[in-house]
Amino acid sequence: MTTDQTAPTPAADASATPLTLAEKASLTSGGGDFVTSAVDRAGVPAVTLSDGPHGLRLPKEAGDGGQLDLHSAAAATCYPPAVALGSSWDPELAHRVAGALADEAAAHGVRVLLGPGINIKRSPLCGRNFEYFSEDPLLTAELGGAMVRGLQESGVGAALKHYAANNQETDRMRVSADIDERPLREIYLRAFERIVRRDRPWSVMSAYNGVNGVTLSENTRLLTDILRAEWGFDGIVMSDWGAVRDRVAALRAGLDLQMPGTRGRTDAEVAAAVRDGSLDESVLDTAVERLVRFARRATAGDGRPEPRMTVDDHHRLAREAAERCVVLLRNEDGLLPLGPDAGSIAVIGESARTPRYQGAGSSQVTPTRLDVPLDALRDRAEGAQVAFAPGYALAGTGTGETQADENALMEEAVRLAAGSDTVLLFLGLSAQDESEGFDRDHIDLPEDQLRLLEAVVAANPRTAVVLSNGGVVRTDPWHRTVPALVEGWLLGQAGGGALARVLFGDVNPSGKLAETVPLRLAHSPSHLSFPGEEGHVRYGEGVFVGYRGYDAADREVAFPFGHGLSYTTFTYSGLRVTPEEDGSRFAVAVTVANTGSRAGRETVQVYSGGPAGSSVARPPRELRGFASVTLAPGESREVVVRVSREDLAYYSEREGGWRVEGGDYVIAVGASSRDLRLSAEVTVAGDPSRLVLTGRNSLAEWLEHPVGGPLLMKGFAEGRAAAGAEAGPSALENPVLWRFLAGTPLEVIADFPQSPVGPEGVVALVAAAASPGAAGAPAAPGT
Repeated sequence: MTTDQTAPTPAADASATPLTLAEKASLTSGGGDFVTSAVDRAGVPAVTLSDGPHGLRLPKEAGDGGQLDLHSAAAATCYPPAVALGSSWDPELAHRVAGALADEAAAHGVRVLLGPGINIKRSPLCGRNFEYFSEDPLLTAELGGAMVRGLQESGVGAALKHYAANNQETDRMRVSADIDERPLREIYLRAFERIVRRDRPWSVMSAYNGVNGVTLSENTRLLTDILRAEWGFDGIVMSDWGAVRDRVAALRAGLDLQMPGTRGRTDAEVAAAVRDGSLDESVLDTAVERLVRFARRATAGDGRPEPRMTVDDHHRLAREAAERCVVLLRNEDGLLPLGPDAGSIAVIGESARTPRYQGAGSSQVTPTRLDVPLDALRDRAEGAQVAFAPGYALAGTGTGETQADENALMEEAVRLAAGSDTVLLFLGLSAQDESEGFDRDHIDLPEDQLRLLEAVVAANPRTAVVLSNGGVVRTDPWHRTVPALVEGWLLGQAGGGALARVLFGDVNPSGKLAETVPLRLAHSPSHLSFPGEEGHVRYGEGVFVGYRGYDAADREVAFPFGHGLSYTTFTYSGLRVTPEEDGSRFAVAVTVANTGSRAGRETVQVYSGGPAGSSVARPPRELRGFASVTLAPGESREVVVRVSREDLAYYSEREGGWRVEGGDYVIAVGASSRDLRLSAEVTVAGDPSRLVLTGRNSLAEWLEHPVGGPLLMKGFAEGRAAAGAEAGPSALENPVLWRFLAGTPLEVIADFPQSPVGPEGVVALVAAAASPGAAGAPAAPGT
């Protein structure tokens, strides 16, 4: 019988002071809004946590509403959010940004940063897409993993979030994401798996939502069976803030830490459950052991020297990162960059003067300073004349603009455009349009901005549009009417200076889209099943998420995944695909040449397709690797990307694991998913089938099985021989009958009067196929 007296706890080291039941229970919930609980007498320290993934959201010393107050925070560097950083396709840059975040965190006593967010952009409507990297799990894993390493190598823990399938804000605290096993594994868990196995985050944050009817905080299969048993995760699982429904059930499922604290209420529930026997104390002890180890690891760097980087250094890094994130979508007739002969420049759009540089919600940062695009353009323009007109009022500013006011703003902007040599038109979304907490209803720009755009382009065709948005916006059909289009995303506190440097050519843009820009919302693969109804959302598109779905449907898009132009040009040649000796990887080598007049950076993207005749539905192409190269004019260099054979696998629900199909795969390289310059075929050996055959398997499944196929053919031959001439021709020799019978279970065929194998024969075949002595037979189900 358990009491509140001190009892041994399997803590992190043998000298640990025994904890009472009440103390153990207290460790499994927060000690405040953003701090874990401590047990001072046992040497278990509290750990300070902080939002957000692109900059610290720090409480002020006094007079604020606590860390849940999203608008009162001390100053910290605001780096480009994930929506922008994703377009850098640069893990090394993400690693450096994370290291700088860790320096600031350590300087403020923060030991764990709540990020990165690595959820997949399933729909362009998700209000929190600004906080996620991509629609592709490999790109997400490479950038998110680099951030985890950058934080933890600098002594600050990462909290990988939001695990898992947190792909919408509508009903986010209750909705069940109903997903088949294959897309769950291949799309929504893939980045988590890669980062957990390779980069070893100290913590994982469970999401608000459920998966297939089971809320994440109580989901034993995801928190324990998959995360710990399969992937080997050894850190703690903490809840998203307010995500726990049943604290005791959550502990049983593998959730270690409820956040925030509940002022002892749920601690008492845990202790009571141990006392009455409904919660085995060993379950609590396991969570406490992990929490103690986590607390000591997180605070091990206390007292280290102050970081050497200054506020100015961090701002410069924020600007460098922002420069790398800008995507040049369109540049007809070389309108950009603006040269010394740019003449008079009209800067139009309130967002040039009042920039939106980060998303709304829990990740909001109070920047140390803010570069305003209009000011930066005036500073950079030197002798050129720069004039400004707001053109529109920002939504949600409370200015109460009337239709007359809107018309006056537009008329002023049109007059300025008509009298200028070049127009830079800044358009975008406000926090009222997109935020954590709600999803968007559409992907269009505000109507007043669209009217302004039409009028300005009519007045001056030499118009470059600069976008500022956290989620994809529809650009069709208007993008066809403007010669230049720049996707500026949300660029952090230094984005204004970065945009000026890109627009004037001091920086050659190199960003690539990490998500597809569709022609219209209805084309999105998830459109008909987003955001669900009555507490459930069905992921009906399966694995065909983002570019995978657009490509499979052969659907035209405005701008494809991976697209991004440069002020120079690149050519590709000499593709070679060479398998390594052990067959675990193959090297994809291609020579890239800069054929333009400016130095530039190109990201080589490697995609695979196939094999032909796959047994499962596959997208035409999937990203398998990428690498960037910076080249001077006229310079060429060979770029090598290594692709793992395991990355070609699909997840077989029937076989209960990953499986590489044998056959010829097409390996293509290029500048985007739809600008593939070269391709080659590589033959890949397949994995042996792990399918455990039964009488309910179809004729085709038996014949395709490496063990079952020969056994069945032998059984058929023996049965036909025993039946003599009366058996007639084999059904396998008749193409029509073969197609008719291919999907029929073997035990059904066995009941046909002319079947060469009867019911008893099927029983014998099943036993023979499962026998360890059968050549190539699997030793046990699922091995």
